[in-house]
Order: sequence, then C-alpha cells, then structure tokens
Amino acid sequence: MLLMTTDVCHTGRMSQDLGVRLLDPDGPASAAARAQLLAPQLKALSDPNRLHLLLLLADGPRSVRELTEISGMSQTLVSHHLAPLREQGLVTVTPRGRSNVHALCCEALAGPVRLLATLAALTPEGAEACCSDEPIGA
Repeated sequence: MLLMTTDVCHTGRMSQDLGVRLLDPDGPASAAARAQLLAPQLKALSDPNRLHLLLLLADGPRSVRELTEISGMSQTLVSHHLAPLREQGLVTVTPRGRSNVHALCCEALAGPVRLLATLAALTPEGAEACCSDEPIGA
C-alpha cells in the first residue's frame, strides 16, 4: 500500500491533505488481488456495533468508559468490538493515565463513516440499524 498525502482537485488549483492509505498503483493489478487486500478492513466494518463505535469516534477520541456510557453497550462488548478495528488499523489507542483513549486512525476516515451512516439511514432498515438508541446484541 502507498500512503497518499495529497489529492489535487479536478481544477488542479487546490490540494487537500488526505492522510489516507491507497493501493499502490505499482502493486497488485488485478481486481481480485486488490479485493484480497481490502477484505479484512471491510470485514472489520461489517458489524453494526463496530460501525456504531466508529460513528462515536468520528466525533472525537474517547475512552472505553466513555464509549460504554454513550453507546449503552457493556464494557466487555465495547472492548470486544474495538479489537478488530485496532487490528485492521482503523482505530488507534493512546494511553492516558489509567485508561486508553481510542480514536479513528485518521480524520479522513470520519467523513466516509458519516457518509455511509447517512446513506444507510435513507432506508427504513438502515435507519433502524444505524440510528437506534438500543445497543445491538447487548
């Protein structure tokens, strides 16, 4: 993978720091190879509780205790779902005193996470899954 730090808009006059890892253009050329690289991250995002946590982290870094209080999930469930997000590099952990603060890997991830939640909320099923105050599987 290649770390892309800038993107030039279609006019060529503005650039924006993206901080997003993109597939290396000299890397795997086939769609199948690219899919193999992307599948673990998408699998980590495939759980509604994990998406709920990502949406909370899109608003800013939080401790497990804060995520537990806001989400209504148990501490064990929050920790369980943060693990695959950390393993795939989607969430980072920073020690702070006696707790750890979790944050999105990069601010560039917050926009797409919010966009996916907005798109999901446009359908009745998506709105029920995405916007319910009830924790899923708690």
